[in-house]
Amino acid sequence: MPETSFSVNLSHSSVFTVQNSGEWVIDMDMEITELNLRYKHYIKSIGELSIDLPFIVFGSGFLDGFLQSYHDLISVHDPYGRSGRPKNSFLYEIRHGEFTQLLAERGSGSPGNTAIVLGRTGTGLGDIRLTLKRPLIVSDNYSLSIKGDIELPTGDAKEGYGNGNLDAGVSILYDRKLRNNIISYWNIGAVFPGDVDGYGNIDLNNFIYGGAAIEIDILKRWSILFQLHAQSPVYPETDLHAIDWTAYLLAFGCRYNKDNHSIEFSITEDLNSAGAPDFIANISYKVNL
Repeated sequence: MPETSFSVNLSHSSVFTVQNSGEWVIDMDMEITELNLRYKHYIKSIGELSIDLPFIVFGSGFLDGFLQSYHDLISVHDPYGRSGRPKNSFLYEIRHGEFTQLLAERGSGSPGNTAIVLGRTGTGLGDIRLTLKRPLIVSDNYSLSIKGDIELPTGDAKEGYGNGNLDAGVSILYDRKLRNNIISYWNIGAVFPGDVDGYGNIDLNNFIYGGAAIEIDILKRWSILFQLHAQSPVYPETDLHAIDWTAYLLAFGCRYNKDNHSIEFSITEDLNSAGAPDFIANISYKVNL
């Protein structure tokens, strides 16, 4: 439902993709902490306007040992090849060009014409997002809305905090009450990203995504949530499965509501080692104004 609110979201994710092909080197071994501040304001004649202000921290992290034990526990041994890298180390480089393979084999390179992103540990502002969500149909049991958003190129593309160009997206959202204590959420959308404009350029794909979620009230103030999300590839074809495959994510969590306040916690796991962080922990606080 449309709302005026302020929320604070804190997430921590582990990213590991260290692969190379004939023209591409994608080296991402890091953990990312993001603090996102969001303000929503509902105007009846326009819809729900919002702004997201993200602050991003790149670091070597602390989760490698835990994730290795977790994957061993569920009998999925080293699905990302993490054992080939020192634990809790940092690497963030994206390179493209005919000399990339040679640089990868040597294990080194220079920021010459093959470098796109050369990240380092630190903190930076991400791309600020502006959104307009407009209800199309609202009833007691369901609602249908359309949402459009743009991302401003406020993040440093050379260090990987943004892509250096304007992005746009559009989506359809459908919420339906299945029972008095069960609500389902559905969405499908498309994103039209600008090129990555770092040390070099990457022409990103327009991509589609979709998701389904269910929320079940289990106690007076508590509910549990399950969500499945899928997204088509963002990068052009690289011959690297972690980049070229469609990404699937499964999330589960819980929410506590009291008066006009809510707190939500969730854990997200990727299902096929493609196109997404392999683990995300998230906590958020929202107050309706």
